[in-house]
Amino acid sequence: MTALDLSSPVAVVGTGTMGQGIAQVALVAGHHVRLFDAAPGRAQEAADAIGARLDRLVEKDRMTAADRDTARGRLHAAGNLAELADCSLVVEAVLEQLDVKQELLRALENVVDEDCLLATNTSSLSVTAIGGVLRNPGRFVGLHFFNPAPLLPLVEVVSGFATDVTSATRAYEMARAWGKTPVACADTPGFIVNRLARPFYAEAFAAYEAQSADPATIDAVLRECGGFRMGAFELTDLIGQDVNEAVTHSVWQAFFQDVRFTPSLAQRRLVESGRLGRKTGQGWYEYGDDAERAEPHTAEKAQAPAYVVAEGDLGPASDLLALIREAGIPVREDEEDHGTRLVLPSGGQLVLADGQTSVEFRDVVYFDLALDYRRATRMALSASQDTQPQTLTEAIGLFQALGKDVSVLGDAPGMIVARTVARIVDLAHDAVAKGVATEEDVDTAMRLGVNYPLGPFEWSRRLGRSWAHEILDELHQRDPSGRYAPSLALYRHAYATDKREGTP
Repeated sequence: MTALDLSSPVAVVGTGTMGQGIAQVALVAGHHVRLFDAAPGRAQEAADAIGARLDRLVEKDRMTAADRDTARGRLHAAGNLAELADCSLVVEAVLEQLDVKQELLRALENVVDEDCLLATNTSSLSVTAIGGVLRNPGRFVGLHFFNPAPLLPLVEVVSGFATDVTSATRAYEMARAWGKTPVACADTPGFIVNRLARPFYAEAFAAYEAQSADPATIDAVLRECGGFRMGAFELTDLIGQDVNEAVTHSVWQAFFQDVRFTPSLAQRRLVESGRLGRKTGQGWYEYGDDAERAEPHTAEKAQAPAYVVAEGDLGPASDLLALIREAGIPVREDEEDHGTRLVLPSGGQLVLADGQTSVEFRDVVYFDLALDYRRATRMALSASQDTQPQTLTEAIGLFQALGKDVSVLGDAPGMIVARTVARIVDLAHDAVAKGVATEEDVDTAMRLGVNYPLGPFEWSRRLGRSWAHEILDELHQRDPSGRYAPSLALYRHAYATDKREGTP
């Protein structure tokens, strides 16, 4: 089954932001598009708004005036559902309420032909449940576009329990023909992106709740060290705290209140106070002409150590050794020790975040995982109340000598970036093992859907197959709630690698 023929009309029901965006995508791809909304006059308003956006595309030389005029001629505001009778695809983008969507689908099934593909753009409801009221649920599929639909390339093509393979394939090819990048996934809470993205927010909020650091510092570490485009606090302010929390709560409930998806109490209080982010002028941060920009904590200038002793190759942080030498700091190598740490002149140790806490050891400072230690502009350090001041000073001075700003956190096991990445990698392995999607589609979805610098499996290959399991296992020992318990899929992944290498 191939994509829909361009001569086939397409309909979008529900003309809010997402409905208009999907309609514009189909229109620019060459289809006749019919808009319908239950609110009188709303469909025509949406058609006018789409026309205005096409005008802006012409002004920006992204569309010719002739193509715009032709597209406008293919756009029609329908007065009732009966006008959608000859459509080959109808996408609903109405209110995110199960009964509302089901009622609409029952009505559509009595109007359109038997071979019409029916789709939902839901981001949080079960595709199976929505389509369960249909006489022929096999022709029903999820088409989850991302906002703004005309700009973002990703479309999650979601197969419900009863969706026919031919219907899913047809929807997949149609999305590709529309210039999008489709990924196929099973009907699971949150699909791919909203399921795997939960730790990005959850771990930042947990670090804040534990008073490890303030929002501006955590965001700066995620951006400048982890390579994420935005930090969790600024991103949720942009999305809307109510919207982000609702998705988190929906996924948590759909997984029977699985502790791995537990919502944040701090975010709940933010929503209860009406501080929803940019749209209300205040969220984690304040907005407005008079608002002062929140700055991350940055350590004052410190003296670099005279030398460091490298015990082992530092694993995922091995690039640091070359950077330290380039900064003119001698690196003495201890070939007899097979550890993975730096020893400072004070005798204290500098160790890559591994899920343990500084307070467990005599004199240890942890440093966070970086996407690229050479390009990172900030490094996070973690120390306990028992860490010797000289050790912390030397650690700060070392990274400053490498040209990095340094943020010192409280005694935070797993730091910020390391535990966030480990949890994302774990959820990704778990999802693939349960048939949600392929590794390739998971990586594509996370890079395109939420602009992650690497997909989870790209991270996993770069860090080593046992890295995520080891850090989560350590975290689980210190927080046995189950939040950090490695999945069976990740355990198998790590154990198989160890076995091949001869480790018992």
